Amino acid sequence: MESGSVTEATATLTKECWWRDLLALSWDLGTYHGSERITSLLDVHVRQARPTRFELDAGFEPHPIEGGVEGVFTFETTTAWCRGVARLTQVDGGWRASTVMTGMEDVKGHERALGSRRPIGPRHVEGARSTHNWKDQRLVDVSFADREPDVVVIGAGQGGLAVAANLTLMGLDTLVLEKSERVGDGWRKRYHSLVLHDPVWADHLPYLPFPDSWPIYSAKDKIADWFEFYAEAMELNVWTEADMFDSSYDAGDGRWTLRIRTPHGERVVRPQDVILATGAAAEVNLPEVPGRDRFAGVTYHSSAHTSGADWSGKKVVVIGAGNSAHDIVQDLFESGADVTLVQRSSTYIMSQEFGIPALFGANFVEGGPPTEYADLMASATPWPLVLEYAVEGTKATAALDADLLASLDAVGFRRNDGPDGTGLMGYALARGGGYYIDVGCSRLIAERKVSLVQGAGLAEFTDAGVRLTDGREIDADLVVLATGYKNMRETARRLFGDEVADRCPPVLGIDEDGEISGLYRRTGAPGFWFMAGPLAWVRIYSKHLALQITARQKGVVPR
Repeated sequence: MESGSVTEATATLTKECWWRDLLALSWDLGTYHGSERITSLLDVHVRQARPTRFELDAGFEPHPIEGGVEGVFTFETTTAWCRGVARLTQVDGGWRASTVMTGMEDVKGHERALGSRRPIGPRHVEGARSTHNWKDQRLVDVSFADREPDVVVIGAGQGGLAVAANLTLMGLDTLVLEKSERVGDGWRKRYHSLVLHDPVWADHLPYLPFPDSWPIYSAKDKIADWFEFYAEAMELNVWTEADMFDSSYDAGDGRWTLRIRTPHGERVVRPQDVILATGAAAEVNLPEVPGRDRFAGVTYHSSAHTSGADWSGKKVVVIGAGNSAHDIVQDLFESGADVTLVQRSSTYIMSQEFGIPALFGANFVEGGPPTEYADLMASATPWPLVLEYAVEGTKATAALDADLLASLDAVGFRRNDGPDGTGLMGYALARGGGYYIDVGCSRLIAERKVSLVQGAGLAEFTDAGVRLTDGREIDADLVVLATGYKNMRETARRLFGDEVADRCPPVLGIDEDGEISGLYRRTGAPGFWFMAGPLAWVRIYSKHLALQITARQKGVVPR
């Protein structure tokens, strides 16, 4: 690589090697499989990027893995500081790389303010005396009264906060808009019993890990309060109760014009880039069902559910059988409601006890590698290979969950193994739903404490409840439509119009480049980006998204 010899570089690889480049060589996210495609990557980009100074990463020793050795290396290019991961296997008596990841860490000249570049703090710099203290200056910074933001992020959930933290540390003046009253309300206002399913080791936000006392699985109010604290601690510029209601893009000067309603009146800002970070669960899928206006009871989408406490002794029907549906059914049952779950199609089921450790492996566990290296290891496996590995992982988890799954089969609950046998990971990448991580509701179904109606959808509402597509009628005081969410591109359509949305790909699914469609890279609409995903994804890829925007705004690469 240092010599620029594509032939010599490819000679160090297996014929079926996977090479994933995260901006370091190509200024894009992409996966390359096999000698021909990797040669094309290196032919085009190695001579341009001119990578040099390859060294083993001093902070992480190479170590054995199944079938070989794994190690982390550092290098630099003409424009960036980079890190990579190589997994080596023995071929014909010699060592060859079976997977390689090359990833950008920092843009040269615009490095994140970390370590030795820590700011000195107010009132400790000669000539910097002022009647303003730190708090005064923060109010000025957040107001944007005398300047335009470089970037506007719409949504202060995990994706918005993570990318704003990275952008801020890279030197871009960033404004975050949050429609709710408080940062964290996206979690705080959800149903009362909600608890995260991902373990704490995977859920740290960038630069500010949870304290050691943090529970393995976070309650929604705890995570909401942490988000609020994070925004303050990282000095992110957030406007709450801020509703962006009109937008336009001027290709001539490369800026957006955003009109925003705030508690202090209407504001207009003109950033160069806009990041839609409202998440994949922002646009509810609420089907039009005949007879809803004549139903004597209450009906709402699962996103509007708060607590089952008000429904004790009442009859409730929940339409749908994904995570939210199961959690809400359990909440209602434990509150004393008579609950019926209507399962329209099959669901992938795994237990939290066995499924979560299998899903997160040795990287995100107690005593595992530091988060920065765990993230490198995770991103070093291309998504198509993740799905390939997921097939065996799904089988292994099912074997451990055999008793649970058999108990569901016995009552007629319909299960599947995920798309092409890939389990939860396949569903998460394809659509962000279609599965349930069992934390107790499966037992309620298996023991018939919750009624199960299977194989039919909702045809219409009646005066007293619902009629299903097979003609069965169920009485209900409450009907919860756990019918999922529309694609995030439809949020872009609602907020930015057809012209922007039609230029963007759908969000989720693996695209032709082997990456998650729509997320963390150029969308096709100028100056417009999507940011979404679980906490582990947004921690890793918020950096890559911020690096792309920083490089373009600072003139390192063309816009």
